[in-house]
Amino acid sequence: MRMTGRPGRTGRTTKSGGQAGAGDLLELVRSGRATTRGALQQATGLSRATVGQRLDRLFRAGWLREGAGGPVDSPLGGRPSITLEFDDAHAVVLAADLDTRHARAAVLSLTGEILAEHGGTLVIEDGPDAVLGELGRWFAELLEKAGRRADEVGGIGLAVPGPVDRETGRVVQPPIMPGWDRYDIRGRLARAFSEHTGVGPVPVLVDNDANLMAYGEQRTGYPDCSAFVLVKVSTGIGAGVVVDGSVYRGIDGGAGDLGHIRVDADALCRCGSYGCLAAVASGGAVARRLAEEGVPAASGSDVRDLLASGHPGAAALAREAGRQVGDVLATVVTLLNPGVLMIAGDLAGTPFLTGVRELLYQRALPRSTAHLDVVTSRLGERAGLV
Repeated sequence: MRMTGRPGRTGRTTKSGGQAGAGDLLELVRSGRATTRGALQQATGLSRATVGQRLDRLFRAGWLREGAGGPVDSPLGGRPSITLEFDDAHAVVLAADLDTRHARAAVLSLTGEILAEHGGTLVIEDGPDAVLGELGRWFAELLEKAGRRADEVGGIGLAVPGPVDRETGRVVQPPIMPGWDRYDIRGRLARAFSEHTGVGPVPVLVDNDANLMAYGEQRTGYPDCSAFVLVKVSTGIGAGVVVDGSVYRGIDGGAGDLGHIRVDADALCRCGSYGCLAAVASGGAVARRLAEEGVPAASGSDVRDLLASGHPGAAALAREAGRQVGDVLATVVTLLNPGVLMIAGDLAGTPFLTGVRELLYQRALPRSTAHLDVVTSRLGERAGLV
């Protein structure tokens, strides 16, 4: 069962300074910070009756269940406190990660376990109406494969390779997404889901792919890292930054647009400017260089396949691209002082990583890299979904 609407806020745990609503209590239980009624009263400052009302709503909606009794805290004895648990079985979520020529979609449990998954060709240049309509069909088939009903879906998450205004869920001037600028992605994907399942629209959340990959990788592999940077190098180049457990998006979603930093080059970028990093060091740029040399390659995924097969020309160009990206990352590392710098995407292999390290450690101050781990993706193609 989905909770309809957002519970009203009435204690003291919310970031905005308002009082705690049912959603805040749910987060306290899910995170393990407060798992009994008494602990929730202490954490929120709410009365016993108000906590009870908030919890009744969460129980009715299926978000919480009662677990075993906890230890008796009082020296006078008494009944053990009943613990509260997040119920991860009453609903599922859908997720999709769009790249320029390929997409992955999945049905996931509320704890992030992938229950059914599909990857295939989906060309972003075909436009949002066609692409999102096809995603709706994929979702319907995946639900059937997972053995879950469409009315169990709590929401849909979508990763896109462009800057996203989080308030509207629309991409803003995306260089590699022609025809998508300010398109109503949320509305179209919700309709596509309904068209293929017969179930009313569900909430749709949209964010930049590098942001979501960074968040997935940080939460699952580096939860104690307070400053985490992921750089995705595929057809384009983008970065996701996680600071103190939250994605840093900038004022309107434009943070991390690393591919459009100017470098010492005169190559024309797809954004219309000359000298962008993506124009000389992305998977798309490497593919163009290979094609000029007579090697069949049209995208970052083609370069990835060539690297996997040990193609020497692809390896040499990937290392050169890594050096160019590493030069820019020296500034990023100096500015943000991250604990982990992760390289992900089609070019995230040994040649590219070697090139990054060569220039990064040469150009950045030793103080900035003394406690820095430069690594590759752990989740791979699933990072955005997770």
